[in-house]
Amino acid sequence: MSIQGKPPSSASTPSTLASRGIQPRFGELGQSCRKLVLNHLADHLTRTFAQVDDTLFQCAEQAENNQVQAMFFDSMREVRRLRPQIERHYHLSISKGIADFLDGKLVASQPTDVPAEDLALIDNEAYEEALQVTNMAQRVQTRCAPALFALNKRLALLNNGQPVPAEINPLSPKTIAQALLTALQPSELPLRIKLVLYGLFDKQLMQGLDALYEALNTRLIEAGVLPNLKFAPARTAQPSPSSPSASSFTETRRSPGPIDLTASPPVDAEHLAAGLDRLLAEYRKQQHAIGPLNGSPSMASFAPQDAKRTYEAGELLEALNRLQQASAVELTQHPGRPLHVTDLKTDLHRQLASHNEAPQQHRVGGQETDIIDLVGMIFDFILDDENLPQPYKVALSHLHTPCLKVALLDRALFSQPHHPARRLINAMAQAGVLYGAQDDTYGLLAKVQWVVRQVVQHFSGDLRLFEMLLGEFEEFTRGITQRVELQERRAVETAKGRDKLLGARHSAAQAIAQALAKRSPPPIIRQFLERTWIDVLVFIQLRHGASSQEWQRACETAESLAWSATALDAAQRDRLQRLRVDMLDELRNGLMLLGGYHEDDVRRLLQDLVACQHAVQAGQPQLASKLSLPPSPNPLGALLSDEAALLATSRKAQRHADPSLVSELEKLEFGTWFDFILGGKRQTLKLSWYSPTTHNYMFVDRNGQRAAVKSMDQLAEEMQQGTARRSKPDRSAPMVDRALHAVYRVLQQLTGRTT
Repeated sequence: MSIQGKPPSSASTPSTLASRGIQPRFGELGQSCRKLVLNHLADHLTRTFAQVDDTLFQCAEQAENNQVQAMFFDSMREVRRLRPQIERHYHLSISKGIADFLDGKLVASQPTDVPAEDLALIDNEAYEEALQVTNMAQRVQTRCAPALFALNKRLALLNNGQPVPAEINPLSPKTIAQALLTALQPSELPLRIKLVLYGLFDKQLMQGLDALYEALNTRLIEAGVLPNLKFAPARTAQPSPSSPSASSFTETRRSPGPIDLTASPPVDAEHLAAGLDRLLAEYRKQQHAIGPLNGSPSMASFAPQDAKRTYEAGELLEALNRLQQASAVELTQHPGRPLHVTDLKTDLHRQLASHNEAPQQHRVGGQETDIIDLVGMIFDFILDDENLPQPYKVALSHLHTPCLKVALLDRALFSQPHHPARRLINAMAQAGVLYGAQDDTYGLLAKVQWVVRQVVQHFSGDLRLFEMLLGEFEEFTRGITQRVELQERRAVETAKGRDKLLGARHSAAQAIAQALAKRSPPPIIRQFLERTWIDVLVFIQLRHGASSQEWQRACETAESLAWSATALDAAQRDRLQRLRVDMLDELRNGLMLLGGYHEDDVRRLLQDLVACQHAVQAGQPQLASKLSLPPSPNPLGALLSDEAALLATSRKAQRHADPSLVSELEKLEFGTWFDFILGGKRQTLKLSWYSPTTHNYMFVDRNGQRAAVKSMDQLAEEMQQGTARRSKPDRSAPMVDRALHAVYRVLQQLTGRTT
């Protein structure tokens, strides 16, 4: 593992956690704890693998096609084969980390920031796995905060009084989850199978860490290690009594170091939150800095002019509780009416004033004002976001009051991307952006509205409500994602099939055109070749290929038929007489391939063709021109319909678009989203496939269904005219993250920090 290093020398003491192992008097205790951890994890890892076969079998039964089903069945055998190796690597990783801690060999790694431009280069599958590990660990970290706080304090005592950073703590949730990722790396299991394993691991092992941490603390307490320790998270220094923030909320924050407030918003969430704090502080120092903040007035603008005292934290929470109750009623009676930030601040001021004996002497404290304004700016951003359909904006706006309560109680909402309340908002917003179609085919809007009602009606300070609702919502959206992906795959496969037909039809049309080149046969022969024999050529190419003998004979038959209906000399007429029987056999066999022809229909058609040949050779062109082709089935023509016209158009198209724009379009990746403006309305579609035959782009809607087909020239022209554009790159980025970055830039402008 990357967190492990060599035993430190005396010269490297500053970079290590300890210059030697744990204190000798704790040696036996350390080994006892090591055994407890390894036995617990081994038992729960066994439970994890015991569920694999049943789970993969269920997945196979629900697979969208035979290929995926076979993948699940094959993976069952592969996981059974790899299980001993995975378990061995997992236990070695955990055991090595604990041993390094006991021996004083853990080395604190230096944090490195990944440049923003490099984030896009991270492999999608690696990112998905890392995200699974982070999410699992974060849920345990939140749920077991008191037990982990106590355990970390006791481990520090064992470690000669030196704290063990969470990122390399061998017993931290992230290390325990990361060990599975490390153990799975040598395998070549598909990502979909790995995600199943992560899900089972989370359910069977990670959710059992509560008992492990309690057992470890109990064992350490029994050994006399900080037996009277109480859970008390570190807080910032309390403000002095004269400070405007006296008797206010406090928070757990660490200083991230110097931040360049003139640069782009930091990528790191904690740096971003610290930068927001500093920008808000600068804004407050400016004269008359109580004006609008990105659309809504600052909470400071509601303060009475002569107010010297600040509202207590309890008063503020009680006022928000009353507002939340009112919001629950409003949401029931008027679900389609958005909750605006300005209205909430006005109502909050009214609630505070109406329940205070001296409202003219009170105002909201500076720290709370910043939090209220910051949350307000986030929800202003949500209501203004052009990517999110209006009904979803309305629903999410009602989370303003609960989220304000969360932020006042726990400012980690701004600094921790995996905060449960933040993740719930992000999940619902992203689902609305991706799948929020007007017809609400999958019931997504109803689900979002239900989740919002649960929060508004039941949130009283316990963040586990957000975790529970997030788990249920993610399970719901996984079903939508699978259905949409299946619809899109079907649309693409259908398009590929049509494209293959079009390619074959184009080759057949070229063969017919070559046969008719410099020849003018009577209408019945031309119609037969262009309307009927072309389909025979298509079927033969699809079945046998364009290099097959069958294809060659069919093309020669078309050539011979066209030749037979032109004026011939005596020698050529003798040759026609010798070829006629074989030609008619080829024509009969080809017509039977098409289906829909009875033997009598084929016989009459061939008789008409022979009659035409005789009329031409007898010098009776008028008689030949009176013969006509009877109506015949044309399955390919009906199937291809407008695609055939698109192909013909694309072959003749003259490119007038900007060459640089065409070059850019040629490099487009599937999955790129576009905004199309039609009749003043915006339609957001995803590029799903590009036809190498017609050079057309196929777009699907939010439901994964085919919605538009555009040629490269047409798309380039619409982009030049402004009726089409690529959606913004951050369209699917987490909503709160985008909001905080936007707020950061607004505050830079308000404080003059922009260059």
